Amino acid sequence: MQASMDHEMKPIGTNGAEVTVNGDSVAYRIPGATEKDRFLPDQNTSAESQRTREKTFTLPEICSKCRISRERLKLLLVIVAILGFIAVVIGISLAVCSAIYEDSDEDFDSSLFKVPRSFNGSFRLPNRVFTNGLFTLSSNESQALAADLQDKLADLYRSSPALGRYFSQAEIQAFRNGSVIADYQLMFLMPEEQQDELRNVTLSREMVYNVFRQFLYDLESDDSGPMYIDPVSLHMFLRV
Repeated sequence: MQASMDHEMKPIGTNGAEVTVNGDSVAYRIPGATEKDRFLPDQNTSAESQRTREKTFTLPEICSKCRISRERLKLLLVIVAILGFIAVVIGISLAVCSAIYEDSDEDFDSSLFKVPRSFNGSFRLPNRVFTNGLFTLSSNESQALAADLQDKLADLYRSSPALGRYFSQAEIQAFRNGSVIADYQLMFLMPEEQQDELRNVTLSREMVYNVFRQFLYDLESDDSGPMYIDPVSLHMFLRV
């Protein structure tokens, strides 16, 4: 019994490539790596990753990249120069055009406007009541109303692009009964060398009348005020 136990409890010995079990030799190959080695990274893989992260360039590659960068910089500078040149050309063109161009509507000498042209007419103020104070223009009531109407007509014609330069004055000559009817006169001055053309076109009766009437229609929405002028009541004729 003891001999049997001794036989079973013989130690296992190792001789590098062999293992002795119960007196018998068994061939056994010891692996080159231990269990601990499984947790260590492969040196070749680590070196390869390091080279990937820290890629180095050769001198020809660096020179090639420098040439590409210089070419891109040159292209960018050329584009900027072209855009700057275009902006300068546009600016110079605008400056030259503004210096050369002269607006004929603004370039005139009013001292040359000496030939008179007058229009007379009447209109009605439907929202006013005729009083005894309006019989004569010397009364305070007549003078106040006449001044307001004259300012209104003067503003109308002075603001006209076509007639503003030729307008001289507006005058209220009398008031009559019929609500209130105002008799007016408009005075224009023309340059002597253009008077024939102006009489036929710009300062014709039709032009002066239509400017006045259009002004009244534009204000027709405010038809409840005391200074409202009925457009239908407007009359005008050329004073010879």
